[in-house]
Amino acid sequence: MEEVTKPNVGNPTETVTDNQANNTSKKIQKLFHHLDPTNPPEVCPIRDVLSPVSDKWSVLIMIFLGGHQKLRFNALKKNVYGISSKMLTERLKTLERDGYLKREAFAEVPVRVEYQLTPFGYEYLEKLLDLMQWVDAKMPEVIKNRKGYLESYSK
Repeated sequence: MEEVTKPNVGNPTETVTDNQANNTSKKIQKLFHHLDPTNPPEVCPIRDVLSPVSDKWSVLIMIFLGGHQKLRFNALKKNVYGISSKMLTERLKTLERDGYLKREAFAEVPVRVEYQLTPFGYEYLEKLLDLMQWVDAKMPEVIKNRKGYLESYSK
């Protein structure tokens, strides 16, 4: 990352990168100050919450459910390219368990089951979409960085 020197009110020689690092460090300390690093389960409780909704399948499921009011299992399976029925079932159960989506079964023959995001699920999806917009904007930079990295190791 390129450092750009800009005047800072507190320290005129501090770079933008230093400022970003300091702000990030403060946020991390604020979030994790109470954790005991010698107790591994407590080191990252956020992992327990993020892991079930940040894998490649759950992200796609959340996006497709967010784009529709309700979807049935087969519609999700068709849209989430490459997912097996077993994996889709597991991901849907986990997302339902954690409150991101609601499953509704109708007493019909054959049984009809629909899935939809809960308000909590929509709240998470909004954060995810913000991250996706950032990724989309930064993709050219990532490609450039990858190219530079590969070129530096091919010499």
